[in-house]
Amino acid sequence: MLARMVDRKAGRAEAVLQADVRQFLLEGGLNLGEDDLTVEVDLEAQVGDGRRIDVEVGFTAIETKRDLRSTSVLREAERQLHGYVRTRSEQVGQRYVGVLTDGADWRAYNLAGEKMVLVSRFEAKQRTRPAELLTWLEGVLATAVGVKPTPLTIEARLGAGSVSHKLDFATLAALYEEHKDLPTVKLKRELWARLLRSALGAQFEDIDELFVEHTLLVNSAEIIAHLVLGFDVKTIQPSTLLLGQLFDRAQILGAVENDFFDWVIEVPGGESFVRTLARRLARFDWASVEHDVLKVLYESVIAPETRKKQGEYYTPDWLAEKIVADTVTAPLRQRVLDPSCGSGTFLFHAVRRYLEAAENAGRPLREALDELTDHVAGIDLHPVAVSLARVTYLLAIGRDRLVSEERGSIRVPVYLGDSIQWQQRTDLLDHGHLVIRTGTGGQFFEDELRFSEDLLKDAGRFDRLVNELADKAVSRSPSSRPSLASLFNRLAIAEEHRGEITANFELLCRLVDQGRNHIWSYYVRNLARPMWLSRMENRVDVLVGNPPWLSYRHMPEDMQDLFKDMSQARGLWRGDEVATHQDLSGLFIARAVQQYLAEGGKFAFVVPNPVLDRPYWSGFRAGDYPDPNEPVRVAFTGSWDLRRLRPHFFPRGSGVIFGRRMTARVGSGSVGNDPVPLPKTTERWTGRIATAFADWFHVRQWITRQDSELQYVREDLISSPYRARFWQGATIVPRVLFFVEEQQAGPLGLGGGRVSVRSERSSTEKAPWKSLPDQDGVVEKQFVRPVLLGESVLPYRLLSPRKAVLPIEGNATLLHGEHANIDRYPDLAKWWRQAEATWTEHRSSERLTLAERLEFHRGMSMQLPGTPLRVVYGKAGMHVSAALVDTQNAVIDHTLYWGTVATREEGMYLCAILNTPALTEVVRPLMSYGKDERHIDKAVWQLPIPQYDPHEDSHRRLAELGAAEAERVAALDLDESKNFVKLRQVVRSVLADSPHAEELDQLVRLLLE
Repeated sequence: MLARMVDRKAGRAEAVLQADVRQFLLEGGLNLGEDDLTVEVDLEAQVGDGRRIDVEVGFTAIETKRDLRSTSVLREAERQLHGYVRTRSEQVGQRYVGVLTDGADWRAYNLAGEKMVLVSRFEAKQRTRPAELLTWLEGVLATAVGVKPTPLTIEARLGAGSVSHKLDFATLAALYEEHKDLPTVKLKRELWARLLRSALGAQFEDIDELFVEHTLLVNSAEIIAHLVLGFDVKTIQPSTLLLGQLFDRAQILGAVENDFFDWVIEVPGGESFVRTLARRLARFDWASVEHDVLKVLYESVIAPETRKKQGEYYTPDWLAEKIVADTVTAPLRQRVLDPSCGSGTFLFHAVRRYLEAAENAGRPLREALDELTDHVAGIDLHPVAVSLARVTYLLAIGRDRLVSEERGSIRVPVYLGDSIQWQQRTDLLDHGHLVIRTGTGGQFFEDELRFSEDLLKDAGRFDRLVNELADKAVSRSPSSRPSLASLFNRLAIAEEHRGEITANFELLCRLVDQGRNHIWSYYVRNLARPMWLSRMENRVDVLVGNPPWLSYRHMPEDMQDLFKDMSQARGLWRGDEVATHQDLSGLFIARAVQQYLAEGGKFAFVVPNPVLDRPYWSGFRAGDYPDPNEPVRVAFTGSWDLRRLRPHFFPRGSGVIFGRRMTARVGSGSVGNDPVPLPKTTERWTGRIATAFADWFHVRQWITRQDSELQYVREDLISSPYRARFWQGATIVPRVLFFVEEQQAGPLGLGGGRVSVRSERSSTEKAPWKSLPDQDGVVEKQFVRPVLLGESVLPYRLLSPRKAVLPIEGNATLLHGEHANIDRYPDLAKWWRQAEATWTEHRSSERLTLAERLEFHRGMSMQLPGTPLRVVYGKAGMHVSAALVDTQNAVIDHTLYWGTVATREEGMYLCAILNTPALTEVVRPLMSYGKDERHIDKAVWQLPIPQYDPHEDSHRRLAELGAAEAERVAALDLDESKNFVKLRQVVRSVLADSPHAEELDQLVRLLLE
């Protein structure tokens, strides 16, 4: 049938194709048919005015044409389809989708305002499997039922690549664009951005697309929450779905509530969108969930580039399951908190573990659920994560328990809040009050909501108080101020607090009048939670989770200052020179332990692997975090080294640390209260994980776990005098603005020592630079310089350098000081100013100018003028590769380190040492790493490599052998068009077979010993 549809042979009747399309849909397993249990497929459905839709399925109109390859036919078909979709949308009050097809070309359209927008396209061929087209069609039609929501089906049917997501996103984006200037929409966007900027720092991009994606994710999660309980979401009012009224009625509190993303139901067309979204999500059987599938939904919708930029990487289910099992050893007695819960992976397994233990102990369901929400809780500063985690919490409880008549009321204890609470110093906490600034008021005095900390002691009462204040402010008649006396009496509010509550109510009324309410109760209640949990009587027995890995260099300046101050106070700051290596995770753990963990309580956190052995983490590993208000001491009990697992599940190597909080020191000489540093022994995990969605039962069969010893890198043991003589090269990026290829000048030439150039492009370019057009022009030839990159260096040999336009004259650049006179060279000046404009327009959070970036850490000026002999080696790689540079004119890029040598013999001496496999073997444990030990940097100079001495026999011999190996490599006939990694492998293979290989290895090992 598909082969017949795909065939566009002349003479095919349109009616035949129309019938084939209908039959294909009916036979395709899409829950389509002619009975009450399926969706009908109608031919020639009446629209009105004599118009007929070729094939109508549910809320989709399909128009068939014999051949859409003609532009005129396509445009006329689109116009015709637009009329059908617009009419049907008006008739049924719900979004309609349009599909055009000639059997081979399938196009899905969405109505955005008055325009038809092509959202997705599928091209079928003779070899196309019918299942591929049927999957695409099901995403459009949304007619399947009972789909099991496994990670793979979630990604395929709801992920960013699915037609279902593209249709939903296109509709929602059009709604937002049309109504984004409404006060209520603007307010929610502002508060969303404020929280994410605090959570993610400079990596957060406040862009419309991300807000729309987050809205779609949260709306989806809230609808899924209803589906978990078995509600027929297709019959529920959209406002009821997003505001959680049915949950309130069912006494399931805190699962779905007013938030930043319910603006959808406040704008025209929003309810229609929610109905369509609900219908799409109702296809799945949400009662059969066995994973944190909302994590999968988030990761399949938000682009990997965005998640990487924001530092958002969620823990695999199997790892969270194992950590919870090893840490929560008495689930019925231990209270567990994940202070950075993300989508709720750790919560999912902690809830399951508690309920399993309760059932095994024979506890009644009502008692088990009553105690569950006091035993497992989560906090996160990301509003989308919190919404997803709340639904994940319900998924972990399961539909059977939630719908049981035996249960009582349930409060989902997942809170939106700042676990580290560093912003509260200036923003939330003021003289015993919770303070929320509203962004309104005069120029000098901003209106604030203020609540006494005493009101936070009873979390349930505080929530009811804030909710009722907000409801009264919204439901009152204009300009009236209802009495609060009955509320005060019902909630037993003390006289001393009534004045401030009345003032808060007055402010809420003003905010309603300004169109800036509907969100403050949610905002206040959630930000209060970390303060409540940090009270001594509310602290937990176990902390688990994956803290934020936000790098110092990606924090905004005000956050950097706070981070530095708080880290210094706790002995965690290792100096400005390693600031770029430090991140938030260590301070986050110290603060979480300080605020939320009871004395004697246990913790387990996923951390960047450098925590285990890098020198700049030594303060954290010591376990002693002084604080003037409440000093913290911990006893580390062990760690897991996970960096050798494949494939990597984070962009950097990871580990897990375990420990417990020490009891408070009573006095000097007290026993058992001293901190216990992280042990040097660790459990090293190796192996290959066959699938990312496995559980621990399967993963444990794929890995090997063995005791190992960490190799600490000590900053005070920098042994080689060469460390001070080697520098990193210049930061010549983004490369599209610098690196060029020379172009033909034309028959008349250019004259005057000028050359025509165009950007040299590479497949490794990153966004946004890879999508920019080439920069081309004419420059003075003296400014086109040879540049050596990391990929230019093989062991003992240099590949052909690249060419770059660089504003270098003699011993300095033309950008600074007395040489800042680039206008003496008009062609270069024009090129540079174009590059500067491009850089300024497209840089993200980068604050440096293009000139400052080129001169970052003096990377350019340090190598001017070029010296006759330099040794270079690659900054990164699994093996050290070094070569001698004897060209003064060459510029060294930041992907290389370089150092000047006095003689060729000294250069060969260093090359012999650096290129020997023994050197790589010894230095590898000292290397920093992302996914592997591949960041060489200056780690080699932490080895005792002595300065070359021509009077030392071993030094002279190494120089001789280095020269011999250099000649051997120079004689190789290498195809330089091949990838440099392959060429390095060829050279290393030749060197391994060299008659000098064994002697070199022995000499280097003796030298390092």
